[in-house]
Amino acid sequence: MVYLVISDIHGCASNLRTVLEAFENKYDGIICCGDFLYHGPRNGVPAEYDPKETMALLEKIRGRIVGVRGNCDGEVDQMVLNFPLLSDNQTLPFMKKGEMKKIFIHHGHKYSSEELMRLIPEGSVIVSGHTHVTVLKQADGYIWFNPGSVSLPKCEDGKTCGLLEITETGTVKIELRKITGEIIKSLEA
Repeated sequence: MVYLVISDIHGCASNLRTVLEAFENKYDGIICCGDFLYHGPRNGVPAEYDPKETMALLEKIRGRIVGVRGNCDGEVDQMVLNFPLLSDNQTLPFMKKGEMKKIFIHHGHKYSSEELMRLIPEGSVIVSGHTHVTVLKQADGYIWFNPGSVSLPKCEDGKTCGLLEITETGTVKIELRKITGEIIKSLEA
């Protein structure tokens, strides 16, 4: 199973369109770590801010999205988006060497690393957004992945996303990529 991993769209339809076109037919599902439509009071308005067009693009792929609520998402967003997005976290289970592991998805503003390590079995993948800063590392028995932001990056990697693959044998392959598709960094475990 291959997931396109995106976060922090903040209503920037043009960048979401770029991602969807760059990765068309390269994934089975989409993990979105929140902040779908609104840019939030601490961020500037993204270039080409267009929440209605963002809604239309998300509507086309709604059956493939596993989403969580970001700190800029609210009930009004759920009223206009036709897929569940108000959960603080989602989990996607997978088997690795006969043991159940999880892809744990959250926005990144509610759980500390210590809490996550108490809640989730070692060997799992923890996917978050929120900071707009990319992270792809293996530490403390976990894989930590933040795909950054497709619209308002706060790191030198720029506008980013990722591909996360779980193979039939439970191997985890993650690629951090530019929204246009170029690989920045990869990890396999």
